[in-house]
Order: sequence, then structure tokens, then C-alpha cells
Amino acid sequence: MDKPSGSGTFGRRHALFLCAGAAAFMASPAAARVGFADSRKLTFHHLHTGEKLSRVYWVKGEYLDDALEEISWLCRDFRTGDSRPIDRETLDIVYRVRQVLETKKPVEIISAYRSPKTNAALAARSPGVAKRSFHLQGRAIDIRVPGISSHTVSRAAASLKSGGVGLYSKSDFVHVDNGPRRRWGS
Repeated sequence: MDKPSGSGTFGRRHALFLCAGAAAFMASPAAARVGFADSRKLTFHHLHTGEKLSRVYWVKGEYLDDALEEISWLCRDFRTGDSRPIDRETLDIVYRVRQVLETKKPVEIISAYRSPKTNAALAARSPGVAKRSFHLQGRAIDIRVPGISSHTVSRAAASLKSGGVGLYSKSDFVHVDNGPRRRWGS
């Protein structure tokens, strides 16, 4: 492999490029906070049950099992009462969306975990419900942030370039999941 031109390991142009990229990243307040915080906290309001929860779920590189259990219970299938652990990556996506939006407002949950029975019933009524939805695995959450348009929330989620982002503007919510990167909706 050829050595880049210039003195040292990197050429001058390469070094300037790296410095500019690092400076731009650090200058972004939302990007700088994401991943550099000592803790991650989520504040939720489940619209169907009325329940609210505000919990630190990650501290210094460790997920907190008791907090994850509480969040998973809040995110249960409100129709059947069935619960399943909510995927950590999905929670991290929701956390990062709040960071990008620079808000401390609670995330309103429309739907999170869905039991097979609930998902089948919803899929029978609406062609927009996937029969093999990530909701069945606890890997998806449908959210809304009070005072912030669903279009803005959708753009914030898409900017993370991780998982699926569905915009349901007529129903005023955004679907986020940790599956393959894709985007849909209007």
C-alpha cells in the first residue's frame, strides 16, 4: 500500500479532512451528547393506559435490568396485558431521537410490544399492519412527541440512519424499529 503524500503517516490534506470532520461532529450539540453521556434516561407517557414513567436505563456502559423491566412493562400489549422485553437498541433509538430533537418532553407511546393475537387482529383490519411486525419481537415503538410534528420526529429518526422509520401523518405518530434501515409513510 502506498503511503499518503506529505510528511508523517497522514498527508496534510488527509489530516485537515479528519480535523474538519471531528470539529463538525463535536460542534453538533445533539450528536455530541449522543453516545458521550454517562447515563441515558427516557421519559414515557403511554396514551392508552395513561401510565407515565421516567427512568435512567443505562449508566456508564451498563443497561439497568430493573429499569428495562419497568420500561418493558409500560410497553406491554395494552389490549392483552402480555409483556415482552423491549429491545435495548430500540430504546437507544428513541433516546437518540429525543437528543436530536433537543427535547426533554415525554415520548408518548401509541404502541410498543404486540402479542401475536393483537397483531393478527390489527393486520386483519388494516393492510398497513405487517403480519411479521417488529412489534411482535419488542423491537418497535410507535411514538409521538407533544408539540413536535410527526414530520419533524420522522426526520430526526431518519437522520440516525438506524432501523426503520415510518411516518403516519394522518394518525400523527412515527414508527421506529431496529430492523433494516428503511423509511416509509407520508
